[in-house]
Amino acid sequence: MKALPVVKALPVWVALGVVIGGGVCSAAQSAANAGLGQRLDSPIFAATLNTSVGLLIMSIALVLLPSVRTGVRGLPRSGLPWWAYLGGLGGAFLVTSAAYAVPVLGVAVFTIAQVAGNSLGGLAVDRVGLAPLGRIALTWPRLVGAGMGVAAVALAQAGRPLGELAGGLVALALAGGVAVALQSTLGGRVSAVSTTATGTLVNFVVNTPVMLVVAAASVALAGWPSGWPAEWYLYTGGPLGVLIVTSLVVGVRAVGVLRTGLAIVGGQLAGALLLDVLIPGGPGVSPALVAGAALTMTAVVVDGPGSRTLPRQRSSPTPSPSLRPPSPPSSPSRPPLPQPPSRGPSP
Repeated sequence: MKALPVVKALPVWVALGVVIGGGVCSAAQSAANAGLGQRLDSPIFAATLNTSVGLLIMSIALVLLPSVRTGVRGLPRSGLPWWAYLGGLGGAFLVTSAAYAVPVLGVAVFTIAQVAGNSLGGLAVDRVGLAPLGRIALTWPRLVGAGMGVAAVALAQAGRPLGELAGGLVALALAGGVAVALQSTLGGRVSAVSTTATGTLVNFVVNTPVMLVVAAASVALAGWPSGWPAEWYLYTGGPLGVLIVTSLVVGVRAVGVLRTGLAIVGGQLAGALLLDVLIPGGPGVSPALVAGAALTMTAVVVDGPGSRTLPRQRSSPTPSPSLRPPSPPSSPSRPPLPQPPSRGPSP
């Protein structure tokens, strides 16, 4: 699949830094959501509240920032297929699957399965060329990097209690990881033909109504949450979610889906380590968590360009024009920006 005509992406190491920062935000968001969900006795309701706040923030940005409005107005002329706007469904699927799977599997097993699914999804999406960078070859270093990422998460979860290894729920967690890979991919496609903020806005516009329906079903079955906590930091999940989605969009445009996934996992582990140290009464520094974070960062480096393609790789036929959106019309006041080269299979 040919690379999309994109606005110039950030340099690779700058983009990776942004994604790692998004991973640190993800660790903080997970802690806030877990605390709020526990106090409300409804993880789904807590996640929906934070998603709604994220949509409110991006709606305010739409009103105040001309660049966001320009990006939104340009979407109808971008030529993107309708399914390219559905990335937000991936986040909704992961949150819903976690609400049902974590109580049975435990956090450790769910996290490992979710990261494994994200790595598999990232490899597949990059190989097919669905992300803005186009097709990225399936190489030995990329496979090793994906395996190292899963191993790092498994190592970081050492010592956590394991739940029941229910096959169906493990598969659900794997599917949640694949859904997140598709979420970042499609968000990257939207931002590639508009702006980063537009890609983030579209994610919340699609995600929030689905979460509201799920939350309404939860309220109908279990009743309205009570006992709203007074601690302000338990309500920071919405702003953190905006930063996380934005970092995913930035990363996918610069380094592809798999490497973005590995970088955000590294940031999550580093953020978890930081929270363990800073939170009073926390567990402190965990050697397993330190080793897992270091191994994940190594995987980010290993999964780089210029590696040897696996044997017997064949180029797929040229996709139909419907899968390759045309360049949006250029403004007459400035020449079109040059296309970055597609990262195809190495010779």
